[in-house]
Amino acid sequence: MNIPEQYQIKKTLTQNTYLVDGELKEWSGQTSEVYSTISSTENYQPTLLGTIPTLGETEALEALNSAVSAYNKGQGLWPTLKVVDRIACMEKFVEQMKTKRDEVVKLLMWEIGKNLADSEKEFDRTVQYIYDTIEDYTQMDRDSAKFEKYGGVNAHIRRGPLGVVLCLGPYNYPLNETFALLIPAIIMGNTTIFKPAKFGVLLLSPLLEAFQNSFPKGVVNIIYGRGRTVATPIMKDGRVDVLALIGNSKSAYALQNVHPKSNRLRMVLGLEAKNPAIVLKDADLDLAISECIAGTTSFNGQRCTALKVLYVHEDIVDEFNKRFSAKVDALQFGNPWEDGAKLTPLPEPDKPAYIQELIDDASEKGANIINAKGGETTDNYIFPAVLYPVTKDMRVYEEEQFGPVIPVIPFSDIEQPLDDMAESNYGQQVSLFGKDIKTLAPLIDTLVNLVCRVNLNSSCQRGPDVYPFTGRKDSAVATLSVHDALRSFSIRTFVASKDNDYNNEILTELLQTRASNFVSTDYIL
Repeated sequence: MNIPEQYQIKKTLTQNTYLVDGELKEWSGQTSEVYSTISSTENYQPTLLGTIPTLGETEALEALNSAVSAYNKGQGLWPTLKVVDRIACMEKFVEQMKTKRDEVVKLLMWEIGKNLADSEKEFDRTVQYIYDTIEDYTQMDRDSAKFEKYGGVNAHIRRGPLGVVLCLGPYNYPLNETFALLIPAIIMGNTTIFKPAKFGVLLLSPLLEAFQNSFPKGVVNIIYGRGRTVATPIMKDGRVDVLALIGNSKSAYALQNVHPKSNRLRMVLGLEAKNPAIVLKDADLDLAISECIAGTTSFNGQRCTALKVLYVHEDIVDEFNKRFSAKVDALQFGNPWEDGAKLTPLPEPDKPAYIQELIDDASEKGANIINAKGGETTDNYIFPAVLYPVTKDMRVYEEEQFGPVIPVIPFSDIEQPLDDMAESNYGQQVSLFGKDIKTLAPLIDTLVNLVCRVNLNSSCQRGPDVYPFTGRKDSAVATLSVHDALRSFSIRTFVASKDNDYNNEILTELLQTRASNFVSTDYIL
């Protein structure tokens, strides 16, 4: 196995600490081994990357107590700190984070099989997300550095934290999407408990010290273990104010349901999707095929924003299928660091078997694998299968496959895909391919009411991160963008006083003495 020197796993990473109350606490109890499905030997076998603590309920509640204590009923150091000081802590963190780029990128490749270019992009995009968050928060504070007067009442309005946040990130973007929850939650003055996903867990090890020495104790608590063992007791306790989760709706529902005061629980959720492409008969086929390749196969389709079903007009479906299938078969499979590797090993050992189940079910109900390599299986991969024609009684139509299988559905009447989208449990995005304005205009007007982003002649995606990222129905709760996430993890709160000499004298003295961190018109340059 010819692995470049800089990407070799020369020794396993023993992660034997967890971060609680500002301390990296040593763990001598049970541990879990972390394997990569990428082999480092000629004869295939998974590669042992390291070990992580298998914490229990005691340690989970210890982390919760730490976060609750740091928030201290809104009186803690962090929630009452000046905005400029919270920003300084975040700037310190991101500067330290940047020094760990090579380590994190290497672990991204080994842990989840993301290719080198995309792993580097994930790291760099996350760093930029933090800087953009800092800038947006700074502007928010500038806009709040004033008093308003209406109806004889003075008001000083800002956004305040919500409390204690439990943060659970996904394995497919274990750095970027996790930090898209964690960073805005922290900077808005909340205290946090973070449990990494099952895959992509070791890549956080290089960042633990940066979290520890950048923020006051108890603001960031990082624990390891099974969700049922550590997340469930935290939610059952009832002191969590916000559940921030990107992942599966079943997990979100289960955690919501054990919280004893669910009506008080704020939720920030990014969940599954079944984003369709609709290829109209006047579409530029070269463009549509290129974008659908990117949408269905980037990171092996393991993205909530992936195109998971393709509706193609019957007048062009044969030509589309022929050219699309050839493009899929031309994609190069390889290890993440190999030049040109578009398809890489799947991080979940049981994923190839699941994808095969979907293929078998579709085949039994009348679909064909129309690309030559479709369904070819190795120890850690199953080659993308293009299935046609797919019907609504097939599992691959109903389930979010989150992997390399591509269902194609022909249509003659545009109402078919529109009705299917309306009936779907999901409503995140759609890709629409065509050019006739008279056709596109009414379609766009309908689609924006079924999903939250209509991608015109382009594949679905999350970025740029300054744009809203959300969904309807079971696809999301709240909006995650640089701007919106800060608002999702905060609430408008203000000081009001009747406009009279007595109150105005007090307010003037508050401002002049700078005795309050909240009542302030200081302007951050």
